Amino acid sequence: MTTTTIFDFDKNSDLKDWTVVDDVVMGGRSSGGFGLNEDGHGIFQGFVSLENNGGFSSVRYQCGKIEVKNFTKISLKIKGDGKTYQFRIKASTSDPYSYISTFSTNGDWQEVEILLQDMQASYRGRMLDIPKFDKDCIEEIAFLIGNKNEEKFQLLIGKIELK
Repeated sequence: MTTTTIFDFDKNSDLKDWTVVDDVVMGGRSSGGFGLNEDGHGIFQGFVSLENNGGFSSVRYQCGKIEVKNFTKISLKIKGDGKTYQFRIKASTSDPYSYISTFSTNGDWQEVEILLQDMQASYRGRMLDIPKFDKDCIEEIAFLIGNKNEEKFQLLIGKIELK
């Protein structure tokens, strides 16, 4: 099976193309952060607040144009905190919407596999009535938490691959 690595975290990973986007862009009060832990894993953590109609935190990676037409799924090596997260992709950074898939974490290291063809378009928390993901490339990936709860969160990310 052919794989392409989108990002493989280690102690020397360059995080300059990773950006945290919280609900503060809409007046909310959530606060997320992103960095490397002592083991060299990506760590997305913070607090989701429901104040001022808030309720989400996300981290995005501008990955450049990556061809996906020869792949069927994205594999995530992650360790969560028992909460539910979204994995998101954009075919173009200029698209206003993302294609999303929801996954649950269990507190242990997991390999989560997401079929590209099952990813549904979403814009500002609403599903769009357009076809599921059928593009040839992606330019951005993201992780988002927004479970309609005030909660602390922590998601470790080891590796993101196309398979």
